[in-house]
Amino acid sequence: MYHMEKRERHSTPAKKRRTTLSLPAGSLSHAARITRARKVSLSTVIAEALSDGLQRHLAAERGEQILRAYKTAFAGLSDVEMSLVDGVILEPKARK
Repeated sequence: MYHMEKRERHSTPAKKRRTTLSLPAGSLSHAARITRARKVSLSTVIAEALSDGLQRHLAAERGEQILRAYKTAFAGLSDVEMSLVDGVILEPKARK
């Protein structure tokens, strides 16, 4: 079973490059604690943390792009037109 799992895992190897990083001591200590707790390599922990951080960064960039696109799209609208876009009802309520 172990050999089959190992082969399956390596059937689509991820591209990797070796590099040297200078990390804050506190971050490295925290990563080392995670490494020991999960029984994985330091490289795995750092790669996962970096990947998660980059995904959050990309999501924030996409959000900023969307906001800029909305601002551009609605820039020429008057207050009344923006109220309509926002779904604000401008008609007075009927009296009972």
